[in-house]
Parts: sequence; C-alpha cells; structure tokens
Amino acid sequence: MAKTIRYVTRKWPPAMGGMETYSLKLTDALREMKPLAVMALPGRPDGRPPTMPKLLAFGFRTSIRLLIDAAPSSVVHLGDMALWPLGLFARLRSRQTQVVLSAHGTDVAYHRRGGLKGHAYGYYLRLGARLLIQAKVIANSEATRVVSMETGWRRIDVVPLATHLSGPPPDGGSEPFILFAGRLVERKGCAWFIRNVLPALPEHLRLKVAGTGWDESEWRALDNSRVDFLGNLDGEALVEAYRRACCVVVPNIEPRSGEYEGFGLVATEAAAAGGVVVASRTGGLVQAVEEGVTGMLVAAGDVPQWQGAIDRILSWTVEERRAFLSRSMEFCQAYYSWDRVARETLGVYEREFS
Repeated sequence: MAKTIRYVTRKWPPAMGGMETYSLKLTDALREMKPLAVMALPGRPDGRPPTMPKLLAFGFRTSIRLLIDAAPSSVVHLGDMALWPLGLFARLRSRQTQVVLSAHGTDVAYHRRGGLKGHAYGYYLRLGARLLIQAKVIANSEATRVVSMETGWRRIDVVPLATHLSGPPPDGGSEPFILFAGRLVERKGCAWFIRNVLPALPEHLRLKVAGTGWDESEWRALDNSRVDFLGNLDGEALVEAYRRACCVVVPNIEPRSGEYEGFGLVATEAAAAGGVVVASRTGGLVQAVEEGVTGMLVAAGDVPQWQGAIDRILSWTVEERRAFLSRSMEFCQAYYSWDRVARETLGVYEREFS
C-alpha cells in the first residue's frame, strides 16, 4: 500500500460546486483511513472560483513543491483532469510516484463544445494522456469513463460519488409540488420540463425551482404561472424541500453540444434526504440513481414516459410512499457514502502498488 498520499486540488471551499464538495468530502474520509497531505487553492469568499492569477500562482507553487519535495509521495492524486501537468513534476521528482487523476464531467468533455477553446482543450488532454501514459484515472461514472477515453486516457476505474445529506425517517406525506434543484443550464432540462411535461400534469401541481441561473433561455422559462423560483437552498431548507415535494425531477436532456451529466449528484442527494426521484436515463445519472430503489429512470426527452412516472407516484398511498422512501434512504446510507468512495479510492491506489 502507498506510504504517503498527497491530494492536490484547485476546487476548494469557500468556492461552491460539485467538484469542491468531492475534494472536501473525499479528503475528510481518506484522512480517517490513511495519512494524507492536501494542497488546495481556496475559492473566493462569495463562493466563486479563484481568479486566473491565483490559479496560475497555485500551479507554479505546487509544481515547484512537487519537484523539490524532500520526501516524494507514493501517490499524488490530482483533483481534476485539467491539473494533469502537475503529475509530470511529481514523476520527475520520483519515478516511483503514482499519479492519479479524478475525472468529473466538464473537465473531460469540454472538447465536445468545439470551437477554438474546445479544440485547444481537447489537444491539451490528449497531450496529457501521452505524457502520463501510466497515470490512473478515477471517473465518477461509466459515462465519464467513456468520455475520458475520447482524448486518449485508458487506465480508468469508476468510483461513483456519494452524498453527505440525510433526512429524518419518512412519514409518507407530500405536498402538491414538484421540485427541480440545480443550475439553470440547458443540459439540466428545467426549461424543457416546464415547456413539455408540466402542461401534461394535473393543474394543481406546481413546479418549484431551487438553484442558480446561468442560461438566459432557462431563465425565461421560469416566467410561467405554475413555476415558483426559490433561489439557492442548502442545509435543512433543501432537505425539507426534497422531502415535501411529491417528487424531485432531474430531467436532463442531451444537447447538440455533446455536454453530458458526469454524475448527477442532486439525484443522490434528494433520495438520501427522503425525496422521490425521477431522472433521465442518460449520462452519469444511470449510476446516481439505483433504478427502482432510489428513484425512477425514464428516457431523456420522452414526455409520455415522464408523465407516466409522475402519475404513478401521485397514485401512491401514504403507506406505499413511506415504504419506498424507507428502502431508498436505507440504500443511500449504505452505498452512497463518502466512506465507500474513500475505500474504493484507496483500492485504486493499492492495485497500483500490488
């Protein structure tokens, strides 16, 4: 087993996002199992990522530190694929150092957007795959593994994510609203759901949207008499919204840009908190939802399937709903835990040194 582990990330609180949560929760869990050193670049106080000058300075300082480290680490784990050049400095310091990279979503799929930036990033990742041919990639889903291979990465293990959210035992009750939680970007499908599925559902049902806005077209779709925008929710407020909704929808679509959902953590969070999840069968959502146990998976963009799934949930008795949620929350507690993610991550390290 690796004697020393160093985790390097540019995604760290107070910046907010899935990659920041991953880095924080994974390293917390790893520390409970093995000695671990963390080199992290904190975000800005308002929750935004670091500025470009700070990113460049962090990259410079970290590369020098890895290169001149008096006691090189057995494993250097880079928190996302964009950091791959730091692996070269770790390997220059010691050929015995094993480089591991985490792959999430946009950090491996940006090349799919095309254009100058997309093509340049694709070449950047392909160069990394050639120069770090022995590096191991930990993908957060099978979908992310497949996309990583598009730019030449081959040594890839899949470790699905986890959630720290939890809720009280379910009482089987709900209120007449559907919840969407997440960023308002095209691939998340909120606008598609409002325009296509909501009109086909009973008129007394409202859609509540909790999240932050990015795309103008998504914002415009919120101007609907059956939609309530809640802003960004977290902590107890978010758990309560998950629990009280008749269902939580994760209606991702498959845009022409080639963007995809790396994992879909909101689906796992909602189920762990006590929500009934209906999600698109696309991208990493296939592993974020245990079909029939923590939620229902339906075809992306298929209005009749979405309507049918929600109608079935509306027909449940209180006892049926309580029984479903009890099984769902029990499964989430056992499987979608950061302890499990840490154990599987350590397993990747161990296989590299066996």
